[in-house]
Amino acid sequence: MVYLLIILDVIKPTAGKILFEKTNLTQLSKREMKLFRRRMQVIFQDPYASLNPRMKTGKALTQPLEIHGIGTVKERKQRVLDMLEHVGLTPPQTVYTRYPHQLSGGQRQRVVIARALILNPDFVVADEPIAMADVSMRVLLLDLMMNLKREFNLTYLFITHDLATAKYICNRIAIMYLGKIIEIGSLKEVFRDPLQPYTKALLSAIPIPDPEAKRKEPIPKGEIPNPINPPSGCRFHPRCPSRMQRCDKEVPPLNEVTPGHFVACYLYY
Repeated sequence: MVYLLIILDVIKPTAGKILFEKTNLTQLSKREMKLFRRRMQVIFQDPYASLNPRMKTGKALTQPLEIHGIGTVKERKQRVLDMLEHVGLTPPQTVYTRYPHQLSGGQRQRVVIARALILNPDFVVADEPIAMADVSMRVLLLDLMMNLKREFNLTYLFITHDLATAKYICNRIAIMYLGKIIEIGSLKEVFRDPLQPYTKALLSAIPIPDPEAKRKEPIPKGEIPNPINPPSGCRFHPRCPSRMQRCDKEVPPLNEVTPGHFVACYLYY
């Protein structure tokens, strides 16, 4: 879904809808889509690959403003300098003139965050935004993202393999297995009462700083199937300890077990 938002005019989806405030993005023209892109931005995982090595930081942040015709030359530069300061890149005048190779990894990721926010979007897709940072820098980047979320009234779609990070930053959480959402609900509800067997095993695998702590759920047996040719029925059924006969033939739809808490599992039908 994330990449369809970016290249929707190049690759058409084979099925389904992508709704943004009740507007189906798959039915928009290129011109209409350009207007929506201003309200939707992406923070990419790899700051080394997502910045043009031949483009100075100031130019990289000014380009979105130029594309959407925002402000004069002087106003654009001031807006970029203000955004650099917002994300903690000071003095902004110095960072403005530097190339990506002249910045540290943490600074590059802050530039990527600044570029995503320069258009003042409503919705930001954050694709593993701290995966490339070292442990000490991850906390700083997460705090920065949370502060910016409050300041700019942002909505994040935060994609991560790290449930401890998701617990820190998210209000609602969706658990996926082989490209399918198998459980979705409020963060507190899913962490307190996980329903899908895979979710239970996943949460049980979160490291606990206690050498005497023991796992409550067994590790799923077997190997992860090929995502190009996933199993029929429930995709988790080959490894599921609660597997039933119908699981290998029928795909369980998401069922609302409690208000706002959905699970795709025949244990709850």
